[in-house]
Amino acid sequence: MKTISFTFALYSVSALLPIAETAPTSKKDSSPANPSLRGSSELVGYSPTEVVANSPKPDIKYKLSQGQKENANVGAYLDFENVANPQPIRGSRGSDDPGPRNYYYDRINSDKLAPPGTDHGSTINAQWPMGLSHNRLGLDNAGWARQENTVVMPDATDMAGVDMRLEPAAYRELHWHVAAEWSLVLNGSCRVQAINEDGETFVDDLQAGDVWFFPPGIPHSIQALDDGVEFLLVFDQGDFNEDNTFLASEVFMHNPREVLAKDLGVPMTAFDDIPTEELYIFNGTPAPEHIEDQNVTTSAGVVPRSRSYSYHFSQQPAHEVAGGSVKIVDPLTFPIASNFSAAVVTVHPGGMREIHWHPSSDEWTFFIGGQGRATLFTPPDAATTFDYRAGDVAYFPKSNSHYIENTGSEDLIFLEVLQAPKFTDMALGQWIASTPRQIVKDTLHLSDNTLDQLKTEKQYVVAGEPKASAN
Repeated sequence: MKTISFTFALYSVSALLPIAETAPTSKKDSSPANPSLRGSSELVGYSPTEVVANSPKPDIKYKLSQGQKENANVGAYLDFENVANPQPIRGSRGSDDPGPRNYYYDRINSDKLAPPGTDHGSTINAQWPMGLSHNRLGLDNAGWARQENTVVMPDATDMAGVDMRLEPAAYRELHWHVAAEWSLVLNGSCRVQAINEDGETFVDDLQAGDVWFFPPGIPHSIQALDDGVEFLLVFDQGDFNEDNTFLASEVFMHNPREVLAKDLGVPMTAFDDIPTEELYIFNGTPAPEHIEDQNVTTSAGVVPRSRSYSYHFSQQPAHEVAGGSVKIVDPLTFPIASNFSAAVVTVHPGGMREIHWHPSSDEWTFFIGGQGRATLFTPPDAATTFDYRAGDVAYFPKSNSHYIENTGSEDLIFLEVLQAPKFTDMALGQWIASTPRQIVKDTLHLSDNTLDQLKTEKQYVVAGEPKASAN
C-alpha cells in the first residue's frame, strides 16, 4: 500500500508562528518570545485534559436583498452589487456566512453565492473571466493579448479564444496557425493581409463589428490603423495556445543563414539586422492611407470575392425581435469560414435569449457589454446558474439547454460562436408550442390557458421587465 504524507505550515504576516506550543525548547533555540516552529506530539487527537474554548456565535450584520426571501425555486436574480454583506440565503435554504470571504466575487456572482433552488448537482464550469487570464504585453507599449483555452476551461474542448489589443500602427506579427482563426473586431480599425496556397493575395481594412477568417496555415498579419484596434479571435481547437504561433521572426531566427540566403537568392549579409527575439506585438510604420498602395499581387492575382477572408458584418442590419436583436454570419453568407457560424445578440434590460440548445455544436460565447446570467442544464438532472460580465467567456456543450438573461440596466451584448456550417438552434418555447396539445398537457400538466399563450415561432430574444435594484 502506498503511503501518502501531508505537510503544512501556518504563517503570520510578521513572523512564523505555530498553531500551539507545548514541546520542550532549548535555551539556545527558543524562548517564550520565540516559540519553536512545530508543536508537541501531545497535541494529536483526543486528550482528557483538553478544554475547548466556547465563543459566542458571530453577530453578523446584514440585510437580505430584494427577492431573497422568496421561495428558492422562483430563482429571481439577486442584485448584490451594492449590498454590504451579501449572504448565501434563498428562501428557507442556506445560512449566514461569517467569512473568510472574497466580498467582491460574492457581489458579482450572486447565483454562485445564493443559487436558485432549481440548480442541482454539478455541470461543467461554463464561465471564465478574461480578466483572470494572464496578459501577454507587447513591445514598447504596442498592445497586449490574453487567452482562454482548456488550461482554464478544461471542458471547452472545441474552441478557444484570444482578446487582443493593438495601439495605432502596431502589428500582430506576420504569422500562421495550425488552427483556423475567426475574428470579430470589437473596437477601432485595422488592416489585414494574407496570401493563400495558390499565391493569391488579400488585403482589407476592417472596423468595429467586422469579421475575418483565416484557414489553418494561411500566413497573415494585422496592423492597427489610426484609432488602434481590439479584436476577439476564436480558434477551432480548445487547447489552442497563442504562444505556439508560427512567427516570421522565429522562422528567420531558426533557419541557418546560408539556407535562408540560398532560399531567397540574397547574400547572407542581408540578415545582419533580423530580430534576435520574437516580435509578436510591436510598433511599426503607419499603414498608407490608400489600401491600393499595399495591394501586392502575384501572377495568380487577388483572392476572389467569393473566397474573401473578410466580411463587413458591421454593415449588416440587425434583425429586430421583441426583447432585442440578432445578427447572424455563417458560411451561407461568408463561405470561406466553412465551419464557423456566429450570432451577435443584443438583449434589452429585463429580456432574455430564450431557452435553447444547439444540436450540432458546442457554443462558445463572449460577453461584449452589459451583464447577464445563464443556467446550464445537463442530463439527467444537473443544473448550474452562472453570472457573466463584459469580458467573460461562456461555454455550453452540444445539446445542453441554456438561456442568457439580462440582469442589468443596460443592453446585454454577446457573441455566440458555433462549429457548424449553418447557425441553428432548438428553442424550448417553439418545441412545446408545436407539439400536439394533449401530449404536452399529459406530460407537463399545463393548462389550456397557458398553452394558448405559447408561440409556434422562434423568439430568439424575449422581452421582460427590467429588474428593480436591490437598494
